[in-house]
Amino acid sequence: MKMVMAIVQDKDSNKVSAALAKAHVQATRFNSAGSFLRSGNTTFMIGTEDERVEEVIDIIQDTSHARKQFMTPPLNMDSIVDSGSSFPVEVEVGGATVFVMPIESFRHF
Repeated sequence: MKMVMAIVQDKDSNKVSAALAKAHVQATRFNSAGSFLRSGNTTFMIGTEDERVEEVIDIIQDTSHARKQFMTPPLNMDSIVDSGSSFPVEVEVGGATVFVMPIESFRHF
């Protein structure tokens, strides 16, 4: 058994959730936020059999898409010297970050 933990951008979370449900994959989802962009994410925790891990990863990959957006870097005391740091910069957001971890034990009460 494996634990698949996937962090996806909020814009993709409903598509991911619907695709997992359609494939009869149970998932626990909760809100999370990244520390760099401080934008909303959804984290999915999925316990699944070893033979379904690639299927789950494919579902997440097919329903999570990277996109570009502009953001203004946070202002801090070190950046006052560099006045150009307050201008918006284009960054890539979205997609998914997926971790697969072995599960030693699973119990459901």
